[in-house]
Amino acid sequence: MPVLVASDLDRTLIYSSAALALTMPDARAPRLLCVEVHESRPLSYMTETSAGLLTDLADSAVFVPTTTRTRKQYQRINLPGPMPKYAICANGGHLLVDGVSDPDWHARVTARLADECASLAEVQEHLLTSADPVWVRKQRVADDLFAYLVVERELLPEDWVKELGVWAENRGWTVSLQGRKIYAVPKPLTKSAAVHEVARRTGADLVLAAGDSLLDADLLLAADRGWRPGHGELADSGWGAPEITALPERGVLAGERILREFLRASRELP
Repeated sequence: MPVLVASDLDRTLIYSSAALALTMPDARAPRLLCVEVHESRPLSYMTETSAGLLTDLADSAVFVPTTTRTRKQYQRINLPGPMPKYAICANGGHLLVDGVSDPDWHARVTARLADECASLAEVQEHLLTSADPVWVRKQRVADDLFAYLVVERELLPEDWVKELGVWAENRGWTVSLQGRKIYAVPKPLTKSAAVHEVARRTGADLVLAAGDSLLDADLLLAADRGWRPGHGELADSGWGAPEITALPERGVLAGERILREFLRASRELP
């Protein structure tokens, strides 16, 4: 029975230049591989060692990139190793099979959101009227499923995200602050639901997972074993669970450690 490895990408396996956390002397910094280019500029990286580990992982597990990114944003990423057969985008709103969104899965997700949550239009309107243009740089809708703001963190009022979270909670939505982005996401839109579907299709009897943000908590709890890096929302809040290992590494070296843990755990099975 296969092992399924479902991992968040940004600030878990891949890192922007601002998130690398290269705190060591320059001469000891790891060699980096660019894995994403956007508008002709390098955007995301992993260490060369991580690239080798991820390639090796394909021999012992079904690797499933599991991201809040839209399909378009995900498809900019060029990970080492074979192309994953399955990928989860838009926080579980799209299940890609050989790079193509499964229409039946997407229809099931959107029907559930319509039944259980306030509409995206209502949330968009609230974001537009309550956010201050002084600190908002961009307002975006992701695959017609959820919304997010790109903000100037140093100008963001301390209590605004908490107040937004209370407002969203009463409407079946959740709020997550990740770097310069504030996400508003419907509660039923989860990575874990899509991972359960991939596990069903592949017959996996062991699920491993990793992630750094509050939007990854359900993914980690749904896995048999999980890891979180020493940075991010989960680390900052002290979040944990019995089967979740909190790693001390921060930045791009945390991604390397996570891949080592995935490999070790996937190879423990007979």
